[in-house]
Amino acid sequence: MARKICGVLLGSPEIMTEYIAAFEQATPQFHLALPQDVADPEAVTFALAWDPGADDFRPYPNLRLVSSIAAGVNGILASASLPGDVPLMRIAGESQSQMMAGFVTWHVLWHHRRFGEYLTHQRQAHWERLPKRDASDVRVGLLGAGKMGGAVGRALKALDYDVAIHSRSGRNLPAGITGFSGDEGLAQLAARSEILINLLPLTPETRGILNAELFTRLPTGAVLIHVGRGEQLIEAELLAALDSGQLSAASLDVFAVEPLPTDHVFWRHDRIVVTPHDACDSTPTQVAHEVAEAMARLDDGQLPASVVDRHAGY
Repeated sequence: MARKICGVLLGSPEIMTEYIAAFEQATPQFHLALPQDVADPEAVTFALAWDPGADDFRPYPNLRLVSSIAAGVNGILASASLPGDVPLMRIAGESQSQMMAGFVTWHVLWHHRRFGEYLTHQRQAHWERLPKRDASDVRVGLLGAGKMGGAVGRALKALDYDVAIHSRSGRNLPAGITGFSGDEGLAQLAARSEILINLLPLTPETRGILNAELFTRLPTGAVLIHVGRGEQLIEAELLAALDSGQLSAASLDVFAVEPLPTDHVFWRHDRIVVTPHDACDSTPTQVAHEVAEAMARLDDGQLPASVVDRHAGY
């Protein structure tokens, strides 16, 4: 019998124990356990993590791989005990990107076709057809051109929206999509974006990027769709932009404090759509397969396909 490849789960047990069964079923050669169930810490060669504690990696001296359970890695990078010489990977499967594309497209349609107003009309038993605009006349701007940004851009372009993307290079974008880069490019993208979609990872450069300065560059009455990271949004400045009419609405899926406190103003704001950090997900089975593939690549002397650039933060 082949020797088991041992791994440890680091993070919140209540959201992670489902991964143990997934690894056993999808990749039987792998054994995954919670820290208290690890018999021999020196036998552990991979860690699956989400918001681990400062010292969580210390008991495991022979790690070959650390993986997030999702696309985000900022919580893992914040751990003081994360080994500096061990590859860190994020989950970046195609199904995750398509799930994000579907979620964002729904919100674009919600705001473009004014479904919120129709919902109000329904509650009032009020029959009125609102004016329409062709999708080709609606200018959508995306912040972030990674795998998810590309999937979102292609999905919106397929519906004939006028799509532009801001990225580090402004190049290698899906066909028919305008690219911008740099500070000047960000200002240019904002000036044309009636709907602004944030898909950026959290880095020192993107923390607080959704702020009053950016909002004032948008066309009056623009919409924000925020599916990046909660710490990127200055909440008070969003509320001020909504109150002034600079922004007409916002869809928010991520927040600085999660779960969003029950007394938070966002819950009751009539121009904000709140969802519970649910834009896309990776299934435990998908995670198991990607980790198994990454370990196989390491055996062949290659880095994981979705290895994280620690300097860039993603």
